Amino acid sequence: MQRTNFTIFVLIFSLILTLSLNANSNTLLDNQGTEYLAFCEQMPEPIGGLPAIYKQIEYPEIAKKAGVEGKVYVLAFINEAGGVDDVKVIKGIGAGCDEAAVEAIRNAKFTAGKTAGVAAKVKLSLQIQFKLG
Repeated sequence: MQRTNFTIFVLIFSLILTLSLNANSNTLLDNQGTEYLAFCEQMPEPIGGLPAIYKQIEYPEIAKKAGVEGKVYVLAFINEAGGVDDVKVIKGIGAGCDEAAVEAIRNAKFTAGKTAGVAAKVKLSLQIQFKLG
């Protein structure tokens, strides 16, 4: 019985320690080593919403011919002014769709993310759906 209690204590202590260490790691680095918040009080949003991004996407001809459909998952690194500093494809579908999604997001404008009323650099995950017909 004592051994079980000790094991439970060690597990709880480890969990608390892990949570406290991760609580301060709300940042992610882009390719240039700049820190971006993983989340903030007011997350960035595309001006005009996702439809504004979709209007900028041209379905790649090779993807049309090959019948490629699916979702492209990206991380967009948004600066304090709402501009896009970098875009990384997390999961793509190929056939030019990944590049089309990145280009559309790179050209989009966002509202700035804010923490405690102050504009902040934030990473934002987005999914872009490619569907024929």
